Amino acid sequence: MSILQVSGLAKAYGGIRALEEVSFDIAGPGIYGLIGPNGAGKTTLFDAVAGTVKPDSGRVMLQGQDVTGWPSHRMARAGISRTFQECRVLAEESCLDNVLFAAQPKGLGASVRQLITRASGHRRHLREEAMRLLSMVRLQDYAHQPAALLSFGQRRLLEIVSTFISSPEVFLLDEPASGVNPALLVVLADFISAMYAERPRVFLVVEHNMEFIMSLAQDIIVMHQGRVLERGTPAQVQASPAVMEAYLG
Repeated sequence: MSILQVSGLAKAYGGIRALEEVSFDIAGPGIYGLIGPNGAGKTTLFDAVAGTVKPDSGRVMLQGQDVTGWPSHRMARAGISRTFQECRVLAEESCLDNVLFAAQPKGLGASVRQLITRASGHRRHLREEAMRLLSMVRLQDYAHQPAALLSFGQRRLLEIVSTFISSPEVFLLDEPASGVNPALLVVLADFISAMYAERPRVFLVVEHNMEFIMSLAQDIIVMHQGRVLERGTPAQVQASPAVMEAYLG
């Protein structure tokens, strides 16, 4: 049984067809890349898989269960977590509280459960793990400082750490390297690799930084004009005439 299966996914916005019959299968844990030119449909695909938007047709299967059209909070409870291109953190909250908040249940009744967990041993139990994750991306010294003090690249790392605290089955990382300086890129790559080694799951990474994704992922899915154009190892994808045409054509 596959961990994640996307079959015939389609989504249109007026006359613009963002996704057209997108299909692919992820059978087991791994670090997977999702690349393509601007407008290829990568973020729309993430939106559909994560429950941010409802597809017009097609199916999303998670470990054999049809989760098509589920809202994002329900997707998160089922085991799918994501980051966003625009980097979403709680700027006025401390870095530690950003991570702890991400570990709280979302959806109906979440505010009540959040108050309960803030006043219980559950928060104390998560605190040690949150601090460990922050230290892995060199943010431990900012744990009790507001996220507003961080650089953009550090905020990106904080957002990514926050997706890992709940240990989902599928991590959707939308352009994690965007706006991150070269030194922090090394920290980011090491963190993703370490998390995968520690907790083998599906890591699906949308990325425009080709050097970053080709060195990180073992399996690359290429999208173009709302469709899957090619799939293979980094070497196979880089040697594909169809991929070269899509990027340069």
